[in-house]
Amino acid sequence: MNELDVVKLIKDLDDIPKGTEGTIAHKYDKTNFEAEFFDDKLDTIDVVTTSAEYLELVKTY
Repeated sequence: MNELDVVKLIKDLDDIPKGTEGTIAHKYDKTNFEAEFFDDKLDTIDVVTTSAEYLELVKTY
């Protein structure tokens, strides 16, 4: 996974439910990322730091 890739949560993360899609905003290393998650209207829900174990790659750019 790299910056600007679209990802999906594969398990709940804080108040963000499993299945929510987002974009990698920053790649810290191979397993840690800053990701921005969106609702159905593409409004930002939250920007969080998370590990790859919570993410599934949806689309690469």
